[in-house]
Amino acid sequence: MTTPTMPPTEAAPAAPTTGTLRVPGATLHYEVRGEGPLLLLIPGGAGGAAAFDDIADGLAAEYTVATYDPRGISRSALDDPEAAQRVAEHADDAFRLLELLSPGEPARVFGMSSGAIAALHLLTTHPERVERLVAHEPPVVEVLPDAAEHRALLARVQETFRMQGLMPAVSVFAEGVKRKGDAANDDAGGDDAGNGDAGKGEPAEPKPELTLPPQAAARAERTMANLPYFFGRVIPSFMAYAPDTDRLQELSDRVVFAGGQDSHGELPYRPAAFLAERCGTELRHFPGGHTGLTTHPDEFGELLRQVFRA
Repeated sequence: MTTPTMPPTEAAPAAPTTGTLRVPGATLHYEVRGEGPLLLLIPGGAGGAAAFDDIADGLAAEYTVATYDPRGISRSALDDPEAAQRVAEHADDAFRLLELLSPGEPARVFGMSSGAIAALHLLTTHPERVERLVAHEPPVVEVLPDAAEHRALLARVQETFRMQGLMPAVSVFAEGVKRKGDAANDDAGGDDAGNGDAGKGEPAEPKPELTLPPQAAARAERTMANLPYFFGRVIPSFMAYAPDTDRLQELSDRVVFAGGQDSHGELPYRPAAFLAERCGTELRHFPGGHTGLTTHPDEFGELLRQVFRA
């Protein structure tokens, strides 16, 4: 009698190794998985290391992948919860992680949104530590010719936050960053706008309640808890930051500016396109829009792997 055999199954990815790193004014939570040359992933927005959960294991087949919660986000506690936030300080945190995890060897770095702003500062101040940087839609609006309009938007967001609270401020911010930067693109969404009036007067069908898997639900809960900090202290300083464009031109062989295929003309896309042109490099388009990492993780991760191989 033969014993039936089960079909082979892929081994589950090993759990990341976690650690903490003391930096001036904070204690950083970081996670490491895989082996090979170091790839540091810097999250943006109100997310932390968990923002990369859907791509980190795949990248860990080729790299030692390090992710972390930026200071003040999720598990990276500030010594002073009310401390002002500066791009240079966040970039120094990334530098200290590189020193810890890849001493003496330059690393590959990916930054998204506000994380890409910190990554640009890291590159211009410590170029010897960065072999290649992919900066996905860094909203460095100060490089744009209409920067004054965006300062006015940020002022409205902050005033709304103070007077009306978090969610109204989120709405003002979201509407501002989604607005296209030129008249032709402003009209591109006309069909969607028109659909908002369809069925006017008819009762809307109730939407089914969305139930998230436990891990995704915990991640969403942490992100919501981080929003007041992000809107109150990260957005004002990060979007007022002006990168050293002359230095970026000198280092153009080490940086790849990226934008979302679906976010042409939107506010976070435009600085990436501007800086790519200024540096004389190609703007690489990644799947989805500003949050393509979340909406198209498999395609996003595969393209990121290809860009780092190039």
